[in-house]
Amino acid sequence: MSDREFLTPPPLEPGDSVAVIAPSSGGAHDAPHVFELGLQRLRDAFDLEPVVYPTARQSNGFLADSPRARAADVHAAFRDPEISGVIATIGGADQLRILRHVDPEVLRNNPKRFYGMSDNTNLNLLSWTAGLVSYNGAQLMNELAVPGDLPAYTERYCRRAFFEDSLGELDESDEWTDEPTTWWTNPEEMGSPPEYEANPGWRWHGGTEAVEGRLWGGNRSIVEWHLATDRYLPAPEALDGAVLCLETAETIPDPDMVGATLMCLGERGLLERFDGVLVGRPPTRSYRKEPPREEREAYRERLYEAIIEEVGRYNPEAPVVCGLDWGHTTPIAPLPIGGRVSLDPAAETIRFE
Repeated sequence: MSDREFLTPPPLEPGDSVAVIAPSSGGAHDAPHVFELGLQRLRDAFDLEPVVYPTARQSNGFLADSPRARAADVHAAFRDPEISGVIATIGGADQLRILRHVDPEVLRNNPKRFYGMSDNTNLNLLSWTAGLVSYNGAQLMNELAVPGDLPAYTERYCRRAFFEDSLGELDESDEWTDEPTTWWTNPEEMGSPPEYEANPGWRWHGGTEAVEGRLWGGNRSIVEWHLATDRYLPAPEALDGAVLCLETAETIPDPDMVGATLMCLGERGLLERFDGVLVGRPPTRSYRKEPPREEREAYRERLYEAIIEEVGRYNPEAPVVCGLDWGHTTPIAPLPIGGRVSLDPAAETIRFE
């Protein structure tokens, strides 16, 4: 897809109305205290007025049975002339099912900034094929409604994603956390921020030349779904010169499985088309399990090595940057899927245009 075919929706302005929808699962129904904090953060931290759409407060059962209703809210939010942006409540596990009901031309003909991550990568990738830039991040409940104060890093980059033409240069955060979100089910813990640790910084590997291209990707599992269904992928040549981005969820996938996703991209002839690869810092613990710190650090290194090995096998000239503040850890910078990004291995800089 050529540059002139891509549209970047206009930035929001303070005081604008933004749609809040649930195109994936029903987190607001299960954790209304988190949902309300997210709405308040939009008002207080960003001076945006949330407009809650019908799906936003529905249960998981209703949303699972109603892919058409979820798609209808997507259409309605993009078509509404009073709405300037669209924000997803939370991720989930089946948004792929709504894509057959979403008309990409509705998004293309009503360009607005969409914000969502994890399962909402489905809508990010559908927007990419429609030639529309969208944001993987700034999701309402798990990124804007973290307990305690909103991290300054998250606020800074969400503010850019909301109100500016581009993210500009990406910096490393000072500290980060993947502490399990027990506050999700216990409202009494909402006042207690998670425990943060020092950020070890990015890890650069391979590639010596600066590269620039449009960003494609998102959550690793969703990228794999799109490879498996083969219904929503762009034409292979449309990825020539693009930059791949991947992050993993709180399911904490085995590094070999993550490597296998890259292998599938390689065997399909896609991995070699990317000029660079960005990797979000993986969570190493969740409500499902919490291994000791040394095991968590070892897991992270194995995952990075699995990605680096597969990229090196199929695309040895591509620079790989691991450990971005993006994805399922805190804080985050929302990344513009379809936006242009440059990677300079010599200067070790990442900049969005």
